[in-house]
Amino acid sequence: MDTPLDLQTADDRALMAAHLAGDPDAFGEIYRRHRDRMWAVAMRTCNDRELAADAVQDAFVAAFRRAGSYRGEAAVTTWLHRIVVNACLDRLRRLKPTSELPEFDLADGRDEHASLEVALDVREALERLPEGQRLALVLVDMHGLSVAEAAQVLDVAEGTIKSRCARGRTAMASLLGLRTGQPKAAGNHRP
Repeated sequence: MDTPLDLQTADDRALMAAHLAGDPDAFGEIYRRHRDRMWAVAMRTCNDRELAADAVQDAFVAAFRRAGSYRGEAAVTTWLHRIVVNACLDRLRRLKPTSELPEFDLADGRDEHASLEVALDVREALERLPEGQRLALVLVDMHGLSVAEAAQVLDVAEGTIKSRCARGRTAMASLLGLRTGQPKAAGNHRP
């Protein structure tokens, strides 16, 4: 008799195998572990709470149904990132939202006004980037994926990710008016 899988200590690949073998709770554990990170990816990709929520829901339903397509060559998180990004892109192509990015919680003791200005400037600059550059920067610089993982998520070559990140960072610096790592002085603010 097989020993039941301990869902909380099992790795993601074991959970996928258990899900495919019919364990009714295994995919729920995958969802529990990764929903917040996938939500963050969707928010940064869609820039709209409702679109992100719909995309995450679409993505997890698709992942549940197509779990058999997971070949185990990449991490489960990489596979999920790809599904979430694709769900976001599908929704964006259909709806082309004009909503703003969500606000960040800046209540950590810093100058909230200055932090909010910086966050808004970064959001605006990020929104002005071409889709490929924006997605590469979101995955690599904001979510900490490796270049190889981002390449798998976006189904492009690693060199393409490196190029998009480099061009995106250069464009962001230009859009933000950065020189030698410091923003142009706005008003009388000095770091």
